[in-house]
Amino acid sequence: MNNTLVNGMALLEVLAHSDRALGVSELAARVDLGKSNAHRLLQTLTELGYVRRDAATGTYAAAIRLWELGTAMLTHLDLRQLALPAMEALLARTRESVHLSVLDGDEVVYLHKLESPEPVRAYSAIGGRAPARCVATGKAMLAALGEAALGALAENLHAYTPKSITDAEAFLQEMAGIRTRGYAVNAGEWQETVCGVAAPIHDPAGGVIAAIGVSGPAERLRPGRFKALGAEVTKAADAVERALAGDTAPPAPIDPCAIGATASSIPLAPGRPILQEKEKRKASE
Repeated sequence: MNNTLVNGMALLEVLAHSDRALGVSELAARVDLGKSNAHRLLQTLTELGYVRRDAATGTYAAAIRLWELGTAMLTHLDLRQLALPAMEALLARTRESVHLSVLDGDEVVYLHKLESPEPVRAYSAIGGRAPARCVATGKAMLAALGEAALGALAENLHAYTPKSITDAEAFLQEMAGIRTRGYAVNAGEWQETVCGVAAPIHDPAGGVIAAIGVSGPAERLRPGRFKALGAEVTKAADAVERALAGDTAPPAPIDPCAIGATASSIPLAPGRPILQEKEKRKASE
């Protein structure tokens, strides 16, 4: 085996299974590497987008790109599979494109999407990104953030379209409204011709881990439909939450309490085969 590759994968396995960010010394010890070698590998993984470094603490966490890498190969614990029945039902009820999203910093990443059967529909890609504050699924998740995180977001609100919210007070009021009614609306804030409605998905402990929503052309998703669609996406989110509660080992949550949410606790594969292989090789030496 290529030792550099093995060691890099071992670091990723540790970070992917960790519920917190880790420093270089602890990571080096966990994978039986010298600190300088671990630091070099972490730098490379950070440059590639698989690891995120917190400049303030010097610690590392797995990044959302691990989700993007494994979208076609996730196990039965996959949030997408648990959400799929609710997504299909939502598509059937609304005939609009359905999205399942998670937060990555100030962006959303689309984990899964079902296309509208209508000839004119909203276009996006699985694994694609969008500014969280300007799309419905993102707004639904952002509303769960703490006051400090929302305040930080409100300091830098540039416009993507004339309908983007750029006033800090208006943005904070929008977040409060989402919490009150239970769903979020995008009225052409990222792409002026596209609107959306979404609701947050909570884990059994009450934390927001994702959002489910519909989107479509503004000419079809008019304000008069928002309330009815809000009820539909809320119903879909409730169905996903019931599926999560009924699973003996649901997907680990992406913590929405800090704006730098990552996929550091999401299992990409059962067990830790690279670490196990390293341990076997060490024992045979």
